[in-house]
Amino acid sequence: MGRIVHFEITADDVARARRFYEIFDWEITDAGMPGTDYWLAKTGEGGMGIDGAIMPRAYKSQPSIVWIGVGDLDATMERVVAAGGSIVGAKQTVPGVGDTVYATDTEGNTLGIIQPVPRG
Repeated sequence: MGRIVHFEITADDVARARRFYEIFDWEITDAGMPGTDYWLAKTGEGGMGIDGAIMPRAYKSQPSIVWIGVGDLDATMERVVAAGGSIVGAKQTVPGVGDTVYATDTEGNTLGIIQPVPRG
């Protein structure tokens, strides 16, 4: 079975995008690839989730939506707006899954944010 193992977020202004995604406490570091503006994004420890990168939009446009799990959706929505992003649509509850909302980052990329239902 194929699994998502990496994501790439494209940006018109990579430095601005890096600052935006720091609101999720990601560790964002230079990938060390000379001649590129490619930054690795470590999103957490352990086996949950995936890591990815932030890169210039010049490489490819990004039609995918990345979903980010958070502990407090309402607080995160406030942080998104404070960091220059916006909330798109209303917060929704997906029964048995969690509370969700779509947002856009500073580069116009759509992302999903979810506060999962606690697992017993």
